[in-house]
Amino acid sequence: MSDSRTHALDEIDRQLIAALQINARESVATLARQLGIARTTVTSRIARLEKTKVISGYGVRLGQRVIDGGLQAYVGITVQPRSGREVVRRLSAMGQVQQLCAVSGEFDYVAWLRSESPEQLDQLLDQIGSLEGVEKTTTSIILSSKVDRGQPV
Repeated sequence: MSDSRTHALDEIDRQLIAALQINARESVATLARQLGIARTTVTSRIARLEKTKVISGYGVRLGQRVIDGGLQAYVGITVQPRSGREVVRRLSAMGQVQQLCAVSGEFDYVAWLRSESPEQLDQLLDQIGSLEGVEKTTTSIILSSKVDRGQPV
């Protein structure tokens, strides 16, 4: 069984993925025209990219108007040795944690949080800081997004 690690992406795959990142709802006919290939080729490539988990799903990017209704923040989290797995499990259960990444450098993890209000963010940060195994947190509130290209191919 093949997966994304065993399949090399060619230039057409990269162009197709880039087009889908701009508009995942684009029609197969339009994608075929943009890429200069047959519609059946677009359909089979999309199916292969989904099957091999190169494309793992489709989503919605919220407009700034919706995002402005609340607060977003990045939180650097340092954990005590051997407590990472439990901290990750508990953070995963918090609905306001949008993304959690293991990182190198000053922190062990960086979490992207969303909250509806400063008060809710304050409570969430208190919750995270009091988790068993969390040594230290450092928070940066997102003021605005200047560039958002999605994930690069």
